[in-house]
Amino acid sequence: MVLCLLSPATGEGADSATTLSLSNCIEMALNNATTAKKAKNTLKLQGADVMRSYGSFLPQVSVSAGYTPYRLSRSYNVLYTPPPLTKTTLRSADLTLTTSLNLFNGFRDYSTLQSALQREHAAEFTLTRALESVVFDVTQAYFQVLLDGELLDISRENLRSVQDQLTLTERQFQVGLKSMTDRYQQQAEVEESRLSAIKAETRMQRSMFELMRRLHIDPQTTIVLVPDPQEMKIPSDAKQNIDALVAQAMERRGDLKSKLLETKAAEWQLKASRGSWYPSIDVNFNITSGGTEYLNGEYAYPPLSEQLGKTIGYSAGVRLNWLLFDGFQTRYAVQSSKITMLNQQLDYDDLHRNIELDLHQAAGDYASAFTQIETAKVSFTAATSAYNAVKRKYELGAASFVELSAARATQFNAKSNLSQARYNLALQKNVLDFATGNIKISQ
Repeated sequence: MVLCLLSPATGEGADSATTLSLSNCIEMALNNATTAKKAKNTLKLQGADVMRSYGSFLPQVSVSAGYTPYRLSRSYNVLYTPPPLTKTTLRSADLTLTTSLNLFNGFRDYSTLQSALQREHAAEFTLTRALESVVFDVTQAYFQVLLDGELLDISRENLRSVQDQLTLTERQFQVGLKSMTDRYQQQAEVEESRLSAIKAETRMQRSMFELMRRLHIDPQTTIVLVPDPQEMKIPSDAKQNIDALVAQAMERRGDLKSKLLETKAAEWQLKASRGSWYPSIDVNFNITSGGTEYLNGEYAYPPLSEQLGKTIGYSAGVRLNWLLFDGFQTRYAVQSSKITMLNQQLDYDDLHRNIELDLHQAAGDYASAFTQIETAKVSFTAATSAYNAVKRKYELGAASFVELSAARATQFNAKSNLSQARYNLALQKNVLDFATGNIKISQ
């Protein structure tokens, strides 16, 4: 089956259309999906946060330099009476190199690093789950387009059937075999079938636009879907081992792993907040140099460059800082971190329970989809046989129009139900894979 949506604005045909299979749609969505791009950006940011946390263990180095090319000062010389006014002109330069290394701060740096590492790993699993969500969403939209397209074909086929029946009825009316009532009833059924076909076409176009929305492509693009026969292959197992599915989900679900790592990160952040209660010990080392050169020779100083080279000084020291009272700021930070950790744990527990519930529901829907297919097949076979029999009796005048219309409606519904059951199984299989984290992402 080939489905296409032609651009009404450009009138392009299938020759210039973009041909897509399910794998093509998934690849395009993974490249264009906004959620995937945001998850990748978050992962990059977490990587930068890890590097920042590593940097806390390295010494901080700063350099300051200053140069004053001209400075004029006036002052009275109090050694003389009356004190004369003295004018001094000079230029100066200074250079300072400072380095500081923290030796202990209540393990805040270590806890912050561990928290950043946990968040980075959580972002990796979040990205994986975001990609799985994109694949799941696109697959659902893709199968919906195929289903609506097949229902449209069934509606059009039914319309052609009632139109042919109307042609036959008009001929029979002309020779007196059918009444005016039968003719009017057949005309009404034709228009009702035409309306059903129009509605089916509208649903198919809406589904196609929803697929294009997920692919992030221009809505004026002409799309032709060419499904792979393997996409609709019916699985062999109707019932699933729910315990095995739950165990598999707990092992594979990226969002569950991400939430667990976020909980661990919150625990480390709580330890980092408590570090403010402990003293901080730093080692400082400074190198300084400076010089002043008088422009008018007021004082016989060496040249400025020589002073900078010979007046280098060093200093080293250890500083202990202990904040004894900070207005309960640390207490609030600790309590805030603790609440965040508890909330993360609650979110993890809720997600764990929801996964189990979703798996039970998905497994039940998946098993029900198998039963629906078998029932729909039997119903379609019986409805087709019944319609063909009633149609022959109607053509011979042995059955009324009401019987023919009812038999045709039953066959139409049975055929539609069979198509819906086939695609429902494919959709439920996708739901089950998504719930267990079994969706494959092509690298």
